[in-house]
Amino acid sequence: MTPPLLLHHRVQGSGPAVLLLHAGVCDLRMWQPQWEALTAAHRVIGCDLRGYGQTPLPHQDYSDAQDVLHLLDHLAVDEFAMVGASYGGHVALQVATAAPGRVNRLVLLCAAADLVQPTADLEDFVAQEDALLDAEDVTGATELNVRTWLGADADEATVALVREMQRNAFAVQLAAGDVESEDGEVDLTRITMPTTVVSGLQDLDYFVSTAQELAASIPAARLVELDWAAHLPSLERPEMMARLLLDALAERPGPAQTDLS
Repeated sequence: MTPPLLLHHRVQGSGPAVLLLHAGVCDLRMWQPQWEALTAAHRVIGCDLRGYGQTPLPHQDYSDAQDVLHLLDHLAVDEFAMVGASYGGHVALQVATAAPGRVNRLVLLCAAADLVQPTADLEDFVAQEDALLDAEDVTGATELNVRTWLGADADEATVALVREMQRNAFAVQLAAGDVESEDGEVDLTRITMPTTVVSGLQDLDYFVSTAQELAASIPAARLVELDWAAHLPSLERPEMMARLLLDALAERPGPAQTDLS
């Protein structure tokens, strides 16, 4: 496995540090709608994981979690909160397992985690994407991802941005060939920091079930279910999600389960 890589990153603001980890269909630009609100209260660190945005993908296996911790060490950040969306949530869980003493808050937005069996809708998506990529139809695969992961509230500019981010990720990753991130351990008993688990009820069944399992298994977790949201709520209703993120990072009191409509 290749040594950690210094990820392309952006840092702005002052106050408690918060690291933003993007979804697998996006890059750090997905956080632009919340950037101003978050940087008013926090030192915000956004990064592109390998193969996304402006971070290259070398032809060797690697660890996203090690890359993230390497970036934080480079920036001399000892204690931090994390917000992880989808695949970024999966990486956040690995980081929090590896360094629980450094993570003071955790927010998981429709996070991926190996906790439940794949559902029929997820298996159908994977089969469609594989078939399109096998046929070298990158445009078709990109459009499939845009349709699958964005909800009805996303405006045209957001749809265009997700299309651009996914197309770029496909270009970089397909050019790299058979390269994989080696998952680190995820031990939910080690994730004892206050955690907010956000679920979009219009998302694939797999992610709805995963959120419920995460909230039930993480000791200090609360579940927030959004009846309007699909897989990328921060891009679907940006202002509402900025408020939700700020509340979660401040650990303001909230019910165990809530429905923000």
